[in-house]
Amino acid sequence: MKLLRKLFYTGCFSIALTSSAVASEMALCQHEERDSAALRAQAARPVHWRNLNARKPVDWVQFKILGINDFHGQLESSSLFGSPVGGAEVLASYLRAETKESSVGAFIVHAGDHVGASPPASALLQDEPSISFLNLLSRNCDPDNKLAPRCNLVGTLGNHEFDEGVDEMLRLLNGGNHADGPFLEDEYGGARFPYVNANVVYKDGGEPVLPPYVIKKVRGQSVAFIGAVLKDTPTIVTPSGVAGVEFLDEADAINSYVPELLARGVRAIVVTIHQGARQSFNGGPTPEELRDLSGAIGDIVNRLDDEVDIVISGHAHGFTNQLVKNQNGHPILVTQAFSRGSAYADIDVAIDPQSGDIVQKSASIITTWANQTPGTNKQKDVASLVSASVNAVAPLVNEVVGIAASAITRAETAAGESALGNLIADAQRQAMGTEVAFMNPGGIRADMEAGEVTWGELFTIQPFNNDLVKMELTGTQILALLEQQWLNQSRPRVLKTSGIEYTWDAGQPDGSKVIPDSVLVNGIALDENTVYSLTVNSFIAGGGDNFSVLTEGDNRVVGPVDLDALISFIQNLEQPFSATTEGRIQVLD
Repeated sequence: MKLLRKLFYTGCFSIALTSSAVASEMALCQHEERDSAALRAQAARPVHWRNLNARKPVDWVQFKILGINDFHGQLESSSLFGSPVGGAEVLASYLRAETKESSVGAFIVHAGDHVGASPPASALLQDEPSISFLNLLSRNCDPDNKLAPRCNLVGTLGNHEFDEGVDEMLRLLNGGNHADGPFLEDEYGGARFPYVNANVVYKDGGEPVLPPYVIKKVRGQSVAFIGAVLKDTPTIVTPSGVAGVEFLDEADAINSYVPELLARGVRAIVVTIHQGARQSFNGGPTPEELRDLSGAIGDIVNRLDDEVDIVISGHAHGFTNQLVKNQNGHPILVTQAFSRGSAYADIDVAIDPQSGDIVQKSASIITTWANQTPGTNKQKDVASLVSASVNAVAPLVNEVVGIAASAITRAETAAGESALGNLIADAQRQAMGTEVAFMNPGGIRADMEAGEVTWGELFTIQPFNNDLVKMELTGTQILALLEQQWLNQSRPRVLKTSGIEYTWDAGQPDGSKVIPDSVLVNGIALDENTVYSLTVNSFIAGGGDNFSVLTEGDNRVVGPVDLDALISFIQNLEQPFSATTEGRIQVLD
């Protein structure tokens, strides 16, 4: 069986969380991810809403929805505050226990990024094991009729589902062996359950790439699930990943299907969307009064039709458990359950059969501790899948590449330089033989520990396996590129450099931060009219992270995968090797 070095272009990679019980912050999926024991406790506190005008609760049809998001192929358990958490087997034990407790079962709903930017056990097998994991949780699902109303599972697309393009996304969902397969299955069958999305359409013709919604049945009552993904996906995915498709406004696309659902007699509507926000920590119970929600998801919820009852969100890798009012004051329950299978949204719902509408809803965000019941309950089928996946990639993952004399970290100086960034940029410049190299900080996903450095550790650091791209830019274009580290960015994205040094002024406005006379290329002052060779990865070469100047580069040459360049560079260093910050980037306060 071949092991594919899966091509990731953007996103997040799963790492163990801090063992500290205080709040930690990590950059994952280009988000600052906050987590703490207090935040987890707050997330678990239930939020309730009930229609006080509804009558005869004895007749209501009650059921559960279990929401997950941003699983990112996290098949194995990780650590949270010093305790084991999540992983496919543990998550399955919680979801199955919840399903068993409900007299009518439960709908399992995921809000995108179930695959992509995954650990090797999933990534090197084209994330097929992560889809197979959900298949094991499916009940009453028919792969030949995925929209069957009794199927207990539904998912939507996240930005990472587009990492390798629409065709590969559809293969992963619909089945068929990858060119480097087969992997664990002789004939990969795809997802047994439906994926839905309302706002991704083909540019040619405007038809939806996937069914926009699915209607489920519970004791004769209809519940619709509409899917959506953030409309800004093209800005955080390599352009080839979204070629041929268009991303529509999320709220407009969702609302456009409400009349159709009403005409089919559906009043209970749930949205699963890959967009979200992190609920702010307030030190007390999760508030039950109607609140506004910040960020892009807040605007989306504000504009949703009054018929929408619940929104299961994702993307932000935080928690949300809030009753949010739309522009008409209609209460919409919005949830998000952290990420990587470390939690799920436990949503209780009641439908009044007289109106067919949801008249009661409540939610808690439950952490999936592996050392507590039901997380300790064995799930043999899931454990077998995880074991097979881990064993399949073990020979490559455990290969020793070099020995680090001390830890080499992503920790940045005040100017934005990091030792690990320097090491990676140096490796890329040497691999392509250019004068300069730039590495985006979001592509460096973990620190390098002292001692033996394995292939798996380097994959953890650089999991996206972008191609290296050699190109030529003028000095003027390089100055413009440096300014784009702040210009039109949601937060500063200071590129890691090799072969170039400069100083920037924190007191100057965006677009004028870099001091032109300070820029040196290999010790010589940059000349705005000179053409320079540089190396970048294929993600930012295509304009990713809003580095649009790089799309103007001439005489492009595609080189090795960035991970291969780093491995080769380290193997040829004197052992044990080291890297430090050197003042390549400096800042004036």
